[in-house]
Amino acid sequence: MSAVMDKPPRMNERLCNPISGQELDRRWTAVRNHMRSQGIDALVMQCSNDFLGGYVRWFSGSPATHAYPRAVVFPLDGLISVVHQGNAGGVVNTDGITHPNYGIGKRLTTPSFVTAAYCGGYDADIVVAEIAANGWKTVGVVAPATWYYTFGTQLKEQAKGVTFVDATDAVDQIKAIKSVEEIEWIRRCAAMQDQVMAKLREHIRPGMKDFEVAAYAQYLGQLLGSEQGIFLAGSAPPGRPADQYERWQMGRTIRKGDTYRQLVENSGPGGYYTELARFIVVGRASQEQKDAVALSVEAQKETLKRLVPGASCREIFAAHNEYMLSKGLPEDKRLYCHGQGYDLVERPLIRGDEPMNIEENMNIVCHPGFGNATVAGGICDNYIIGPDGAIPIHKTPQIILETE
Repeated sequence: MSAVMDKPPRMNERLCNPISGQELDRRWTAVRNHMRSQGIDALVMQCSNDFLGGYVRWFSGSPATHAYPRAVVFPLDGLISVVHQGNAGGVVNTDGITHPNYGIGKRLTTPSFVTAAYCGGYDADIVVAEIAANGWKTVGVVAPATWYYTFGTQLKEQAKGVTFVDATDAVDQIKAIKSVEEIEWIRRCAAMQDQVMAKLREHIRPGMKDFEVAAYAQYLGQLLGSEQGIFLAGSAPPGRPADQYERWQMGRTIRKGDTYRQLVENSGPGGYYTELARFIVVGRASQEQKDAVALSVEAQKETLKRLVPGASCREIFAAHNEYMLSKGLPEDKRLYCHGQGYDLVERPLIRGDEPMNIEENMNIVCHPGFGNATVAGGICDNYIIGPDGAIPIHKTPQIILETE
């Protein structure tokens, strides 16, 4: 039990798959140990979405959504304050016991919107007042790249006499290594995506639009507990590579013999992300297509054998590109392998600029791929890092899925 809590948490029946109070306590204790060692009085963070805004949820148990700014003030001692959209000057004192307010003592609201520039500093005003009221002198900022610009500038301009330090890297190190409870949520997400892909294979047929198939995938995920996500998809005729497109580019009609490519990139129950991608041929796949996917699977295996505790992300990335070149394929200059959690993309990033190493109990997705004028290759699956290496959590066969 956290030092600020003297009663067990109570659940709210409206919540879908809330994280436990014990898990929140684990996170807070680890972060506060770091804060205490660095003389940090409080942490401040802000984000506006639950695709790449996992810091807010990781600390508070609740996501930011709909582009509305949400800030969290996390003190060294005492209850959390959350600032979000609502009535002007709103103050709701909470018990700190009942979810979604476990560990939260105060909710402060303001009707600030990024499309009304004059209210860009409203959220910062509230946070500055919290800092001043508590007499904090050293404040750690977390993931400032996720902040709205005016929040950051106003915060630092108005908080006179306060020293700001960047605490993001320390939080990232803690956040990247998953607990037993988190890994169970992650496994549930992967299982949900396996079910979606299996049903999609049965559902797709000639005459459907790309967006109709992708919409069905999203619908299935929601029924199976998904909270949010991205569904990139696209079809192509024989002899052309199938690519992934956003919703506004999914107007093509699928025909007999076409290849359809689907990325199921949604969060599962509890808000954790994994991602799964496969090609589906409406008919039978050509040998060229089968070979392209098999080559992608081999490229993934080359990375997987290096995903062991203590391994350097930079060295894994270099080895991956060496392998790609050895097969006559272009170097990967995108992000082909990375961590996931509440964030669709979180550290570590398997590339040349990542100083973090691979550690046990990380959730890593690996999606190497390539394309040319006639065919595309690709595969995407998640792995939990065990004591001896990568453990697969998706079960969908690593082949082209055929409908005949």
